[in-house]
Amino acid sequence: MTIPSAPAGTTPVAGTPGSPAVPPAPAPPSWAWRRAALILAGAAQLITISALVTSDYPLAATWWSLLLGIAPAPVAAVAAFGPAPVNRLAGVAGVLVLVAGIAGGIVHIGVLFVPALVALAVGTVKLWGEQR
Repeated sequence: MTIPSAPAGTTPVAGTPGSPAVPPAPAPPSWAWRRAALILAGAAQLITISALVTSDYPLAATWWSLLLGIAPAPVAAVAAFGPAPVNRLAGVAGVLVLVAGIAGGIVHIGVLFVPALVALAVGTVKLWGEQR
């Protein structure tokens, strides 16, 4: 049995077996910070949601608890995975959302969002520096 091959003097098409692979572009330095902000905001948001629905020690449904229960993870996801002009604005919006929510609920559950705030703030500053 013979295996068909390309005629002599031709080069293989990119993406075929045996062709050299193009190395992926390295991730920007802000990517790790934005990804960490997404993970931290999601974890704190899940804790907030469970505190809102628990019957043992329910958290009052105030503006800051609803803000921290709804907004941080989706906004951090847009900052992490959105296209270039959108992710910068989402990073700034995420920092503002977290600051407002933490200021409202600093005594209760807002402290859990401080690590996400730090990660998102550092990632947003680095992102603005990368895209200049």
